[in-house]
Amino acid sequence: MNSPAGAHPPRTIRNIFLASDFSEASEVAFAHALKLALIARATLSILHVSTNGIADWTEYPGVRATLERWGILPPGSARSALGWLGIEVRKVLAKDRDPVRAVLGYLAEHPTDLIVLATHHYDGPVRWQRKPVATPIARGASEMTLFIPQGTTGFVSQRDGSVSLRNFLIPIDSRPRPDSAVEAACRTAWALQCPTATFTTVHVGAASGMPVVREEAHDDWSWRRVLRQGDVVDIIAQVATETSADLIVMATAGQHGFLDALRGTTTERVLRRARCPLLAVPTSGD
Repeated sequence: MNSPAGAHPPRTIRNIFLASDFSEASEVAFAHALKLALIARATLSILHVSTNGIADWTEYPGVRATLERWGILPPGSARSALGWLGIEVRKVLAKDRDPVRAVLGYLAEHPTDLIVLATHHYDGPVRWQRKPVATPIARGASEMTLFIPQGTTGFVSQRDGSVSLRNFLIPIDSRPRPDSAVEAACRTAWALQCPTATFTTVHVGAASGMPVVREEAHDDWSWRRVLRQGDVVDIIAQVATETSADLIVMATAGQHGFLDALRGTTTERVLRRARCPLLAVPTSGD
């Protein structure tokens, strides 16, 4: 695919972090983290938190087995083969009763450029009885985070590593500014070499409050603007369904005030309703 006019290579990503609990959802997240590490020729760190510091290392996702299944490595490849691909994989075990504390402690000592996390939906009263993990990690780390909701297959095939990313949904508002999210969506399409891409920007509120965003031009890219009235989270969920969104990209500025602390930020509430991956892009509040 030719680069779009005025386009640039993706932001330099040298380190990708994946927290895995060895669940089915984590396997889907692993496929995305590994694919992105291959594209970026980055270091992929896979962290598992155990209360006793003991884990069966064979439970960790099989990197070489996956790459062999994807046809990237020949069967029976040696560990050194990863170096031929320009990537490094680190499997880390942490002992802690609090997975959020363990992950944030690791990230404090090992900065990363992208976090990939599986999320679990705890809707209704049960959410108060189960401790969330993914969103507190992303909030505490303040790094670009790709969330893979439980029950979704995402846009990277576990079977062969192919990418099925076509439809991007970008909620926009005047605060936080959406520029970083729009740029991240374009760079993602560029990096993953999406043959075609449709970017839908959605604003909930008055037309006068809809910010102007830079729409990068490309022969195989199209842009749509949607303006709706109603509850922000409900509208975003509706438009995601209407557009068959493969990825939601949202600028996030963290928590502001009591209601955000109680209900979660808009990004976190959208994530609870999402049926596709969501990329949260930290930005300033202005």
